[in-house]
Order: sequence, then structure tokens, then C-alpha cells
Amino acid sequence: MVDEHIADLVAAHPTLESCVADIQECFQRLRQTFDKGGKLLIAGNGGSAADAEHISAELLKGLAHDRPIGPDWRARLGDKLTAKLQGALPAIPLASFTSLATAFANDGDAEYVFAQLVWALGAPEDALLAISTSGNSPNILRAVEVAKAKGMTAIGIAGKTGGELRSLVDHGIWAPATEVHRIQEYHLPIYHALCFMLEDAFFGRSETEPR
Repeated sequence: MVDEHIADLVAAHPTLESCVADIQECFQRLRQTFDKGGKLLIAGNGGSAADAEHISAELLKGLAHDRPIGPDWRARLGDKLTAKLQGALPAIPLASFTSLATAFANDGDAEYVFAQLVWALGAPEDALLAISTSGNSPNILRAVEVAKAKGMTAIGIAGKTGGELRSLVDHGIWAPATEVHRIQEYHLPIYHALCFMLEDAFFGRSETEPR
């Protein structure tokens, strides 16, 4: 289904054709992360923090189709829980840690809040998705530096130039725009495509869904 989602993306947003190879590469890197039992940490400020929440929501529950829990769980969970729960990919939006963020900013330095969270939560098998419209947000860059030091996969999503982020991450997707609101408008369909692709890769489609 990867090609289908890429085709839909380009049909709706022709200017994103320049990002196709990068989207496919980032998808493969995220797939590898989840394949080896890793989790995804997501960092962003402002609108990008909202995007981080949005991405995690798409991965933590069904997006386009059913994600039934395997029947082998029925003995442990019972029929009702097995029927109600959905398959998930572990994704953590770092901006959600309000108490930690405010305490660390008050007691230490706000620029290092995300870095602290990556230090505390990240492991070599994990990945960090760093979202910054400019690619130059200091707190995002510090988080990437910690992720790289811990041996994590670092993926960036930014605007056309990529800013400093481009040279730090393992791979990235650079939306073809320079204005903040335009970059944000491109980020949404880009990460939706990634989420659709990951859902298909790990959960497929149920037999009752149209193909």
C-alpha cells in the first residue's frame, strides 16, 4: 500500500513530489524502529507540538482501518478487552510532559527540556522525530544531539532549507516552502502519508474493509 499512499499524496499536493524519496526513506527507517521493538519520540514547538500529538494519536490507535488485537491475547485479557483494544505503534509526544517541562525550565534551562526527555526515555533501538519549520529551533537541535549520542535514529521534518537540522539528522523530509504557515500546511499531508504507510505495514487491512 506504500505506493498507493504516495500516489494519493502527490495527486493532492503535486509540489510534494520532490519529497517522495525522502518520505519513503523515512518510512523505512521508522518501520525498522518498530520492527525491532523500539518506540518513537516526537518533538516540536507550537504548531509542531500539536503535530507531534496528532502523529502519536494516529499511531496509537486505528487510523484508516481496523487493528484487531490477536486472538492469543483473549486468555489474558478476556473477550471484552480483546474486542475493544486496538493494535498500536508506541509513539510519545514530548511536549505532553507539562510538569517535567515547566519544572525543568524553572530549575534549569528551557532549551534542554526535550534533550532531558530524550535522555530519560530514549534507547538505541528508538527513533526521534524532530519537527521544526525553520530547522533551527535550539531545543529541537539539542534533543537531536542527545538522540544521536544515544545511538537512536534521528529523523527531521522541516521547511525547504532544513536549517541546522538537516546536518544533524540521519534523514529528513524538507517541505518545499519557506513561510511558516505553508511549511505547516505541507507537514500535515506528509506525516499523514507516513502514518498510513506504517499502519498498512504493521496491521494491513481487515477482511471486511474495501480494497
